[in-house]
Amino acid sequence: MYDGSHHATVRVQHQVIGEVEAASACVIFVHGLLGRGKNLLSAAKALTPEAWSLLLDLPDHGASEWSEVFSYEAYAQAVAEACREHIEQAKQRGQTICLVGHSLGGKVAMVLALLYPDLLDRLVVVDIAPTRRLGSGFEHIFFAIKSLDLASLTHRRDADALLAREIPEHAVRGFVLQNLRSDSKGFYWQPNIELLGENLAEIAGFPNLEGHTYPGSVLWLAGELSPYIRDDDRPVMQSLFPAVRKVTIRGAGHWVHADKPEEFVQILRSDLFRAGHGAGKSAG
Repeated sequence: MYDGSHHATVRVQHQVIGEVEAASACVIFVHGLLGRGKNLLSAAKALTPEAWSLLLDLPDHGASEWSEVFSYEAYAQAVAEACREHIEQAKQRGQTICLVGHSLGGKVAMVLALLYPDLLDRLVVVDIAPTRRLGSGFEHIFFAIKSLDLASLTHRRDADALLAREIPEHAVRGFVLQNLRSDSKGFYWQPNIELLGENLAEIAGFPNLEGHTYPGSVLWLAGELSPYIRDDDRPVMQSLFPAVRKVTIRGAGHWVHADKPEEFVQILRSDLFRAGHGAGKSAG
């Protein structure tokens, strides 16, 4: 059970997209494991000018600070603190506040909504459920990352070739390699690979937030071809989010926003502005 204790918050890098003053909504995007805010840049741009967006790098990812320990509560607190002033100003302008989280970011978004429900008007959880063991699918990726001899690299293409042995999927390899950086000393991984890799079991789970519910509108957006949302996830989801509505995007896998970008944005816009239900199939 969550005891309400506070964690030392780390600095969260964020980027503003769109015209803040003119929009009628503020959308906060939270990416998945080993991702970064820019992964949702196309979606954020597509929502303008009706909405402006905040693209966040989660702690231990992208340009954000590293944590000493991993916990969903600490991540949620860091995101809430990074967004609080933006949210307060947006509310003063009469703008709707919507939090969109994918995968790991979806779990962080759910925890944030449960712990800080007054910050949000709407929540969108993209292709993850509280009961789905997210981190276990990344074990081979972290094995490949840790096995890569960074000192031997002279070009990024060297890393791509070496990673191909463990990560044959070109798109997944490209997603991982966005995190490889170089400076005068050589190549390095920008995320906190050691901490994340050591906490895959924790990442796979979900904190016990007994007694917490989020009463606001929740869109539960699933990829048809993904294993991360199943019918037997619904009871737990509804116990935490009584107003949840599930929509499935046909032909999309786990990276819904990359597989079906137009449909993804259409459904976000429709849900945000209550203009219909977009291009998915609703499952109430």
